[in-house]
Amino acid sequence: MWVLGPIGFTSPWLLLGLIVLPVLWLILRAVPPAPIRRRFPGVALLVGLSDDETQTDKTPWWLLLLRMLAVASIILAFAGPVLNPDTSPGVDDGPLLILTDGSWADARDWRARTERMSGALSEAGRAGRPVAVVALTDLPVGAVGNVPFLAANAWAARLPSIQPAPYDPDPAQVAQWGAALEGDFDTFWVSSGLDAPWRADLLASLEARGKVRVFESPRALRALRSPSYSDGVLQVTALRAQTDGPGQAVVRAVGPDPAGVERELARATAEFAAGEGTATVALSLPPELRNRVSRFEIEGARSAGAVALTDDALQRREVALISGGNTREGLELLDQMHYLRQALEPTADLIEGALSDIILANPDVIVFADVARLPEVTETALLEWINKGGLLVRFAGPRLAASDVSREMDDPLMPVRLRAGGRSVGGAMSWGEPKQLQAFAESSPFYGLAIPPDVTVNAQVMAQPGPDLSERVIASLSDGTPLVTRKSQGEGQIVLFHVAANVEWSSLPLSGLFVQMLERLAVSSFPAAQDPADLAGQTFTPSQVLDGFGTLRDAGDMPGVPGEELATGARPGPGLPPGLYAGDERRLALNVIGPDREISATRWPARITVEGLGIAREAALKPWLILLAMALLAVDMVSSLVVSGRLSRARATVMAAVLGATMSLAPHQAPAQDDSAAIAATSEVVLAHVVTGDAQLDTLARQGLFGLSRTLFQRTTIEPAAPIAVNLETDELAFFPFLYWPVSETQPLPSDAAYVKLNRYLRSGGMILFDTRDSNTAYSGTSPAGRRLQQLALPLDIPPLEPIPDDHVLTRTFYLLQDFPGRYTARQVWVEAAPADAKQVDGMPFRNLNDNVTPVVIGGNDWAGAWAQTDQGLPVLPVGRGFAGERQRELAYRFGVNLIMHVLTGNYKSDQVHVPALLDRLGQ
Repeated sequence: MWVLGPIGFTSPWLLLGLIVLPVLWLILRAVPPAPIRRRFPGVALLVGLSDDETQTDKTPWWLLLLRMLAVASIILAFAGPVLNPDTSPGVDDGPLLILTDGSWADARDWRARTERMSGALSEAGRAGRPVAVVALTDLPVGAVGNVPFLAANAWAARLPSIQPAPYDPDPAQVAQWGAALEGDFDTFWVSSGLDAPWRADLLASLEARGKVRVFESPRALRALRSPSYSDGVLQVTALRAQTDGPGQAVVRAVGPDPAGVERELARATAEFAAGEGTATVALSLPPELRNRVSRFEIEGARSAGAVALTDDALQRREVALISGGNTREGLELLDQMHYLRQALEPTADLIEGALSDIILANPDVIVFADVARLPEVTETALLEWINKGGLLVRFAGPRLAASDVSREMDDPLMPVRLRAGGRSVGGAMSWGEPKQLQAFAESSPFYGLAIPPDVTVNAQVMAQPGPDLSERVIASLSDGTPLVTRKSQGEGQIVLFHVAANVEWSSLPLSGLFVQMLERLAVSSFPAAQDPADLAGQTFTPSQVLDGFGTLRDAGDMPGVPGEELATGARPGPGLPPGLYAGDERRLALNVIGPDREISATRWPARITVEGLGIAREAALKPWLILLAMALLAVDMVSSLVVSGRLSRARATVMAAVLGATMSLAPHQAPAQDDSAAIAATSEVVLAHVVTGDAQLDTLARQGLFGLSRTLFQRTTIEPAAPIAVNLETDELAFFPFLYWPVSETQPLPSDAAYVKLNRYLRSGGMILFDTRDSNTAYSGTSPAGRRLQQLALPLDIPPLEPIPDDHVLTRTFYLLQDFPGRYTARQVWVEAAPADAKQVDGMPFRNLNDNVTPVVIGGNDWAGAWAQTDQGLPVLPVGRGFAGERQRELAYRFGVNLIMHVLTGNYKSDQVHVPALLDRLGQ
């Protein structure tokens, strides 16, 4: 590229054509030739007469200049002019590596970064340089040090699928990849600006391969540590990488209001002192408001690092303590309430008072310390509270042991029946020595807790044997005697510790195991700092995960992780993304920024040139110059007619007005008439989508069908026209063989008249693809969109459905498929169930299914998001990660092709004539 000031030319040799312009000027001046002057006396008779038509004897200079400008515009246009050309990657013609950190720190201005990388790709493409784009959070698979160099236009199509990850690059993987790099190439490093120990070694490896240029954003990088709670105050620490001068960050506490609508609950400003990278804010909130906080975020920051999720550690539970007798004055260490207060006060809000008043306060947990009988009215109210989800925890004691509670018959407030008397040293059932605890079973909520050897029991109330006893025991002594039992009651639970809550019957209240057991039962809130031993033996399933931009999304069908991996200090990564993880009894939040992390800005060596992102975006000038040339030629045509006398000035004025009006009306099209719309919808195959009322969702649906239509045109004999949006209330549905219906939880229900049209459409052979876009089992109604789908589909005449069987014709109408992914990969996709009498015929690889096309297909894989393309054919949304994501997008296109082929051709691939070819393909 030849650069002249702010303009570059990709084919500068064509500018030599400008040299011809002076020659062309002389030629145009000589044609037509000047007339020869002859004196003729008879001409005197014409003096005074006027001629309506006049002809000039030579071309006017201004008209010649107009033509020269038109020719010059054409020459300049084909020379490939580019405004603000990107020449920063260098002028070499060797390979170019475009490297990005690809972490949460890049998300704050990701669009500017992708535009910068796109500009580098364009420049490399014009220079014919092979290019590789690599994100350090998604290093290429295969050989270590592999760099996938391809043509620039191939990477331009993949660039939209590269998105920032919600975690940092793995230092070990980066070091291994950098050390194994081979060959010579230049590097264009789009850095996040976040310092890391591995940067120096990677920079040295890249400099050994060729030139390195660094691009960083001047925008401030801020983050939030995981929040903590102490002394009744929520503390949130904000971090910043650039510490020059003072600064501030507004921290917002976000959570649902009483109506369930997410909104800002509180805010505070963190003030950074000059030279300091941390600032802490303290929020004192009432318990009701504090328990509703779901996350903290920095206002105006768009990254996963600027979001700190909360879990059960901050949601302190309200626990009511009820004693069966008066407190022993002067004997505090023998009081059961003393040990319960010591165990629960650090992590719970304690309530004491009359039980009838406490039930009205609706606490999370009620703890009985040696309580035996209750009044009937109070017992009824307590049972109602438990049935609604309350947790009742009971401790035994002398009063309960001496009473007849749950002896002759089951007591609704006890998990098991008790035997008369108790078990103690020196009694009728004397033990030789105090008993230790048995290791907790896998089915117990205490599984994985370490049992101190000094925890012993010397007295207890005994459970009566029964058919349900083994199922209700969650802790036992070494001889198998039940120590803790539990049963479900409505939506709540009742738990009984068969020992007292003081040290008269056991040493359990003196140990840390006592506190851990209460935590596992969710009696108290959980500590913010988690020890791996406390989480051992538990599996936590991700329920919601953060993306790189800090948006919380449904985790779909991600597998569970062992609890010890989520302990304090866990490092988020591809297999452990930040988000909320749910266990049997509690939730854990894994945040990008841990409680002790610091961040700092990168410090590059002086030999490295660091450029900002504030660079003017390059723009091709060729279309504008061609448009200018056409306009000049149009003006030349009209002017030539006027000068030659063939067009009067009045007519020239009218022509100019008509031409101007035509050009101004060109971009606007007259509204289509009903007949023309019907002709357009029926003259060609047209894919349609249902208008939902959500502009963004409707645009994505149109782009998705546009991408699928392009794929069908390129790969099959189907040549669809542009997709059409369908209004269920006003448009005719019979014109369209296929409707894509994206489901959102907010879209309105169609009217009765619309449902009549929909049922007629389904009965007449049309197909509707319902897509909840939530990666969930769409027809189960376990997500908001799934529940909305059930409401939408209730009035529809839908036949019985089943998950797509392995031998369904959709698995082979064009491509052989086993899975049907979109942007998500949930396996269950529902279609019309096969007839009950469908059987596999001898010699046939598939069952003899019905010949009808399934009227509905239901799933949640967001197929339109995977199909969506811009008008230039580039993907709109990312799919998966790296090359695996592109493979997933390809399978999504193949499913779309199979779906449309199924709609248009029915079950023809079930015919026996196709069996040999299918068997041959399956064999391969």
